[in-house]
Amino acid sequence: MKHLILLLLLPLSFFVNAQSLDLNQPLPIDKSIKKGVLTNGLTYYIKSTNVVKGAASYYIIQNVGSVLENDDQQGLAHFLEHMAFNGTQTFPGKSMLNTLQKHGAVFGKDINAYTSFDETVYNINNIPTKDSLVDTCLTILNDWSNYLLLTDEEIDAERAVIKEEWRTRQSGQMRLFEISLPIKFNHSKYADRLPIGEMSIVENFDYKTLRNFYHDWYRTDLQAIAVIGDVNIETIEQKIIKKFSKIPAIKNPRERFTVNVPNNDKMMYSLGMDPEVSTANISYGIRHQKPLETGTIGHLKRSLQESMVTSMLNARISEQAQKPEASFLGAGMSYGSMSRTSNFLSIRLAPKPNLQKEAFSEVLTEIERAVKFGFVQSEINRKIMQLKTAYKNQVAKKESVSHKRIIGSIKSNYLENSTISDIEKQFVIVKQIFSTITKEDLHKTIKRLYAKNNRFINVTGVAEQYNLTEADAIKIINLAENDSTIEPYKESMQGKTLVSDIRIKSGKIIKTLTNNELKSTTFLLNNNIKVHYKFVNKEKDKVALNGLSYGGKSLLNDIDLPSANLLGNLIQMSGLGDFNTTDLRKVLAGKTANVRIRLNEISESISGGSNSQDVETMLQMVHLYFVKPRFDPSAFKVLKSNLDSYITSRTNSISEKMNDSLKIVLYGKNNPKIRLFNQEYVSDIKFDKIKSIYESRFHDASDFEFFIVGDVKADQLKPLLEKYIASIPTYNTKEVFIDNGAEWVSDKITEDVYLAMEDPKSTVNILYKKEIPYTVENAIYANVLGDILQLRITETVRETEGGAYSPRANAHLIREPKSELNVSFKFDCNPELADKLVGIVNTELQKIADGNIKEEDLNKTRSNLLKERTQSIDKNAYDMRLLTSFFRYDLNINDPKNFENIVNKVSIKNIQDMASQVLNEGESYRVVFKPNK
Repeated sequence: MKHLILLLLLPLSFFVNAQSLDLNQPLPIDKSIKKGVLTNGLTYYIKSTNVVKGAASYYIIQNVGSVLENDDQQGLAHFLEHMAFNGTQTFPGKSMLNTLQKHGAVFGKDINAYTSFDETVYNINNIPTKDSLVDTCLTILNDWSNYLLLTDEEIDAERAVIKEEWRTRQSGQMRLFEISLPIKFNHSKYADRLPIGEMSIVENFDYKTLRNFYHDWYRTDLQAIAVIGDVNIETIEQKIIKKFSKIPAIKNPRERFTVNVPNNDKMMYSLGMDPEVSTANISYGIRHQKPLETGTIGHLKRSLQESMVTSMLNARISEQAQKPEASFLGAGMSYGSMSRTSNFLSIRLAPKPNLQKEAFSEVLTEIERAVKFGFVQSEINRKIMQLKTAYKNQVAKKESVSHKRIIGSIKSNYLENSTISDIEKQFVIVKQIFSTITKEDLHKTIKRLYAKNNRFINVTGVAEQYNLTEADAIKIINLAENDSTIEPYKESMQGKTLVSDIRIKSGKIIKTLTNNELKSTTFLLNNNIKVHYKFVNKEKDKVALNGLSYGGKSLLNDIDLPSANLLGNLIQMSGLGDFNTTDLRKVLAGKTANVRIRLNEISESISGGSNSQDVETMLQMVHLYFVKPRFDPSAFKVLKSNLDSYITSRTNSISEKMNDSLKIVLYGKNNPKIRLFNQEYVSDIKFDKIKSIYESRFHDASDFEFFIVGDVKADQLKPLLEKYIASIPTYNTKEVFIDNGAEWVSDKITEDVYLAMEDPKSTVNILYKKEIPYTVENAIYANVLGDILQLRITETVRETEGGAYSPRANAHLIREPKSELNVSFKFDCNPELADKLVGIVNTELQKIADGNIKEEDLNKTRSNLLKERTQSIDKNAYDMRLLTSFFRYDLNINDPKNFENIVNKVSIKNIQDMASQVLNEGESYRVVFKPNK
């Protein structure tokens, strides 16, 4: 499946005749990506694309992961990844980060890396190509390849950071995941090589042990670099050859071995339980060896068929889950990569309480139904239609493929020799493949995937419940495989469209207004609805819709809030118009249109998206959500059952206990607006109340203001607006929101909350708030304040103290329901350091309030805001913000006086004033969660 996804996203230049489909023929290479290998073995890739104008992204792919670690090196592949940001030959200490940050890059967002079992990949994203930055970024890649300093001091400083990363990730689910690994990977080396490693090793390894790993594995024959962006390929290639050819190849290198997962004839089983996990889960897998030959038409056909059968089975299982009597809450199936040499069929299900055996049996029955009888032609046709639509969309958007997607194909090519192919030519091949796929082919595919050997089951059990045993699982599998009562799958819903049984009387556009400044058009419809429209094709074949209306939950009684909060869930689960959710998926098969309803605190909204072709379907859905919404009693029963299970899952969850405790500390135990999600809360969720709330909030569309932005021409759009939007009944209702949100119990709250934990950690929550006037200047100053605070606490809390892995600081100015400045901090940390780190955070905010702000930090923040602004303008979403800001708030964000001029002139005094107001005049809370003493 992973291979198929990459093929769907990536390019292929080729033509195949229907009569001469040679399955052994290789898939043609996308020649727009330049690939080469230097004499020292280093591979390079270059892709020129202006999807982000005036910017490029840089990557180094190391064919090195945690599976290569010796027993005394567990965690060092990941540790080495961290060290790449802590000193290189050209950039000692933190100077690499400082250099990039001066040009607007943000650590963690634009500068990052990851380590997995088999690879380590570093990225520097969306860096402007001006001011010699191309050479700077290539120098960084060069240093990452061979010139890490790995000083004693920096190694010791990073030990605590990684310990805090481990602490942040620790949870009941993570502990259960670790228990499952020996069974999933059949006791191979993978089972003992989680990238985070063993903390006893991380905290105590000898410096030489890390340096040995570095010198063994970070070498040119195991490395590829990639440059993707608005660059000249020939120029970049010459720079790469000149710079990277100087790196010496390693003599007599260690063999880059590959770990195979052993086969097993007998099914493997494990049961794991954890005090912090209170709901069951069953994971049933079947391992397969990856095919040795890839990159052929035959392999593409095989991948398509694997995708089709798992997707069709998922649809069947989802159909069962929509029934109130189902024994499981949800289930899913996938087929994809598990390791460098193995794929696996994964079947996961969440049973209802005390129904593990029944749930496993019910899901297996659906799988066995497909294994015995295959698939019906109507579902096959529907899946082919969906895949063709996916290809059409990719072809239409081939010039706007993101850097992230491009590097995904490059990584797959380098690490697993997958073909990078041209989507346009591949689509020609795929259409020929679809014409040859038969029911028998797909039947054989599911039978092949559902193999008898290499099976394993990991069960997450719950204390004081009956948990699926190994004997139970074997018995249920045997019964399903030998059940003669299973009948073929049947479906009858064909030939209908969304509105085929609905009479629609078209309205009219009665007035058209053009805004030359915004290059937009406003249509006033006969039912008083306004539609603001702008043609934008920065992103090809993409259209977005937003409909906004004031009111929301602020106009409801407190007793109705539980029902209001679940309104969106029920609407989504009920379907639309004449179709329940299962049939709706079938009706929309092959369409890209999607529409969602939201009931917010002070507004209600309807949003949607589609490609250019499916705009009509999107507007049909909007029409139906106003004139024929669906409220399905069966869906409500399923929703209530899911909520009951959710309450159970919250029982022992540390994160949920923290959420509840924070609510109580801030709002009290019995605040009617901020209630705990418990059984009493669920009891107050009523089907009829949800329906009446929906009707009150979405009854009158005249209070909605619509915005449509994207690749749809006015001549195509106007008749559709007249048919589907102008025909919506309206009653000329105009509403405003009420500012009646919940208030804190005190202006200043300071409290430590103690909880029982399996793995002790503290979680710090700090927030300051102050009402100030909303102005464009204040909004930008707030963002600058937040960005500077993030720089400061990263340097102090993470780097200097080693106290937290990912401390977060944020500041923003809320416009509605009241203009309020919020400054917040949140992070997990070592409990022994929690109070000290709280003091450091408060000190950093106080320093800014005192005017102690580094000009360097202000310049970094200014550069980032201008960089991100420039890059955002090339996305359709910018124009949606443009229209929304202008028509809702009379603000033209295109005007430099509303952004660039403010950012360029922002001063230390501006930021000092913001910090001083919120710190000295505002309200605040400091709530720290700590392990029980």
